[in-house]
Amino acid sequence: MITPTLKTDRFIIRAFKKCDLEYFSKYRSLPEVAKYQSWTDFSYTDSLALFEKIDYSKFAILGQWYQLAICIRESNILVGDLAVHFVDKSQVEIGFTTAPKYQKQNVASEAVSALTTYLFEKLNIHRITAKTDARNIASYRLLEKLGFRREAHFHQNIFFKGSWSDEYLYALLHSEYNNL
Repeated sequence: MITPTLKTDRFIIRAFKKCDLEYFSKYRSLPEVAKYQSWTDFSYTDSLALFEKIDYSKFAILGQWYQLAICIRESNILVGDLAVHFVDKSQVEIGFTTAPKYQKQNVASEAVSALTTYLFEKLNIHRITAKTDARNIASYRLLEKLGFRREAHFHQNIFFKGSWSDEYLYALLHSEYNNL
């Protein structure tokens, strides 16, 4: 299966292109973006390595992560990205990052909503999950706005950037999505 191209009113969600990588590495290396992420610095070399590792011609392979670009429809300008991990045949884990210039504009909300629709309606996924740092209020509020429910609060489960941190696990079932 080839990586899908999803369209919303404002955005196109698609496979990354090499021309996206410079801006991708710039916004991901910003301290305000990296604050709740597993990385501290995200160089162009890191972006290129990630890009070269993903086989976009084989989308939805179990155990694989795929990075998708969120771009403005009219200009194709990169504004953020989605991460999609096919855990098994029935479950997918997602993540999302928005460039600071485009935060507080419902970019991630619109993109995650489109991805959720695709995963449930086209791939018939049973369950979508997302983990977030418990301090990342914007992230967990977005998930709750889209109907995800908090399934777990992991207390000091991860040693993260010099201290122990809490994480929340959110999930949405296909049956719950149908009732939204």
